[in-house]
Amino acid sequence: MTTIERLRHPAREHRFVASDGCALHVEASGPADAAVTLVLAHGWTQDHRTWDGVVAALGPGTRVLRYDLRGHGGSAPARRGTATIPRLADDLAELIAARVPSGPIVLAGHSMGGMTVMALAERHPELVAARVVGAAFVATSSGQMDRITLGLPGLAGEFSVRFERRIAKALAHRRGERLPLSPALVRSGARFLVFGDHPRRADVRLVADQLLCAHPASLGEFQDAISTHDRRVALAALRGVPTVVLAGEKDRLCPLPHAKVIADELPDAEFVRYPGAGHMLPQERAGEVAARIGALVRKGS
Repeated sequence: MTTIERLRHPAREHRFVASDGCALHVEASGPADAAVTLVLAHGWTQDHRTWDGVVAALGPGTRVLRYDLRGHGGSAPARRGTATIPRLADDLAELIAARVPSGPIVLAGHSMGGMTVMALAERHPELVAARVVGAAFVATSSGQMDRITLGLPGLAGEFSVRFERRIAKALAHRRGERLPLSPALVRSGARFLVFGDHPRRADVRLVADQLLCAHPASLGEFQDAISTHDRRVALAALRGVPTVVLAGEKDRLCPLPHAKVIADELPDAEFVRYPGAGHMLPQERAGEVAARIGALVRKGS
């Protein structure tokens, strides 16, 4: 059985159906009676495996709930019009209500997962106020993602933006279940785009495998949603919540200034920069990310 087949045919306890009928793949670990539950949201093109290294570093004593965003990993494709960040926020709220109905929660989001947490604060402020005792924004942004140039200067940067939009439009209309790309090509692109200095080969392979498991049309629609994401104001709902903002200094997708904007909106947040690291902090700095998130869990206990 392939990775895609294993993810898309989960046991009942690994399946959650959102209110619009979209089935999401869910993974839970750690003691069910833990004082605090950590909920992890991954980024665009990835799935719950983004957090493997972080969960391993946290150890078996931490209760963790992680899942695949719609259109990613073992979750069902997003039906047309539902590949939006507000819908992801609603999915997260519904998943928490069903699987973590009581007790304090720490939220951690990587990339689009961080945007999902911001949208949760915007759309479900009562949930955040009542339940969230910590938040971690990992290699993410609160807006202006349509201006990203992948770190390329001048005309090259402008071309990269236009090319990215064309690719997104093409993907949004693709009918197939898999991207028509070779694993070797995807690994090469991932190595350049999302990693910093000296990535481990296994990490590059994992990122590429997750992308190849994602649903192409969903990816295209989500890319459009990311380009219009603007939730700087929504961060106000998290003021007073212990927060960490983690950023790689060589992140091409959510550059360091974007993390600084989040930290500025949350003046009590701890802002941590990782020299030499790129976008995939949960893999590149798994132990350090786990230490920061673990501190939030302990503080919320």
